[in-house]
Amino acid sequence: MRKSYALILAGLMIAATAATAVAAEYDRYERGTRGGSRDEYVPPPPREAEPPPYRHAVRGQGYFFTHLGILDPNKDGDGLHGYDQGSNFEFGFGSRVAPMFAFEGTFGAYGADHGSSEARVVPMTMGARLIIPTPFVEPYFGAGLGLYFSSLKENSAASGRGFSPYSGIDDTSSDVGGYLSAGVDMWLNQRVALNFEGKYHFVQPTFQTNAGNDVDVNLSGWTANIGVRIAF
Repeated sequence: MRKSYALILAGLMIAATAATAVAAEYDRYERGTRGGSRDEYVPPPPREAEPPPYRHAVRGQGYFFTHLGILDPNKDGDGLHGYDQGSNFEFGFGSRVAPMFAFEGTFGAYGADHGSSEARVVPMTMGARLIIPTPFVEPYFGAGLGLYFSSLKENSAASGRGFSPYSGIDDTSSDVGGYLSAGVDMWLNQRVALNFEGKYHFVQPTFQTNAGNDVDVNLSGWTANIGVRIAF
């Protein structure tokens, strides 16, 4: 009888050991197929397509810019009648405070000639730009205000400006003016961009003629510029 019990007990132990081994193998197989086993290689999930890296200056970066271009002076009403196209240059500093916004300060000069007559304007402005962010080419719109220092020299043979006889002008003026602009930055890398910009300046100073008469002269005009923007 005791020998029978011993045989039964030994059989139960062998069966339990075999069942435990089968269960462990099944569990290992299940973990492997579900990606949980360290012994089984599970390929990573497919990578999603990544957008192209942005090349434009990032938020918080300061930048320097400079422009050279041409001026088309206002020739309507009390503008610069008969004046030729002139030239323009400017430089400034700014900061991209958000992906879509930047603030900047600009110093420049533009002017035009008509024979011996000449008009010159030196704007010092503060402004902002609304930017459309894209990886490489960024259009933008801008506006600003500032001080416009202007000078006008016209001899008595120039446009009469409403006076007869016209004594001519040789005077300077300081006035508040403003501008609207639109342009595009073409980023070569995250720090350097080629820039194309059109800007319209608004300013109408009052000058005194050589005879002592006051006259308002519209020194507004379009400038078309090419330049660079360098982030730092």
